[in-house]
Amino acid sequence: MHDAPSDKTAARREMVDICRRMNSSGINQGTAGNLSCRVEGGFLITPSSLPYEAMQPEDIVEMDFDGTYVGRRPSSEWRFHRDILRERQDINVVLHCHSLYATTLACHHKTIPSFHYMTGVAGGNTVRCAAYATFGTQALSDNALIALKDRLACLLGQHGQISLGKTLEAALWLGIEIETLSRMYVQALTIGEPPVLPDDEMDRVIEQMRKMSYGHAPDAEGVNDLARPRAT
Repeated sequence: MHDAPSDKTAARREMVDICRRMNSSGINQGTAGNLSCRVEGGFLITPSSLPYEAMQPEDIVEMDFDGTYVGRRPSSEWRFHRDILRERQDINVVLHCHSLYATTLACHHKTIPSFHYMTGVAGGNTVRCAAYATFGTQALSDNALIALKDRLACLLGQHGQISLGKTLEAALWLGIEIETLSRMYVQALTIGEPPVLPDDEMDRVIEQMRKMSYGHAPDAEGVNDLARPRAT
């Protein structure tokens, strides 16, 4: 597991910054989205019904995995934040928003297929859409966990999207990527259902992405024509 932030004060400040960037990037509007971050002893989560522009670090709510909290009332979606962080020890951050194009697809319960290789950023050959359930309920959390199995993102039926990350920056980046993919897919569908890349190609794509995340060049093994530093 990637280590959770040890400095809760710094984590609170960064969460407020990321929330405001969710709005400025266009993936969130008003008070619709929410954000959580694992910390020692539990997790931090955005409060309920507080505009990000007015939010201060001290407004961020600290919760335990038993559902108890300190401070303001937590986001109504605290259940899926808690359950995802408890279930997924490989991630530290859960970002939820109602970005326009991802939500458009979610309203049709459409899974995003591998119509474009960047679908692989979510960790597989699809971005699944979870079955609908009432917001803030345990049923919604249960459905989200199913859709997120072996994935870093999903759509929520007739609701929005969830993106995960080891860091706050990574979760924001992925949320923006999922919205970009969603927009491309919606536009591609205006011409017709696009072809999808085969699973073996997506396996190669995901492996290349994994190598790049560790700082390695995305060149295929066994290929001699590689980018390399010039000798001095």
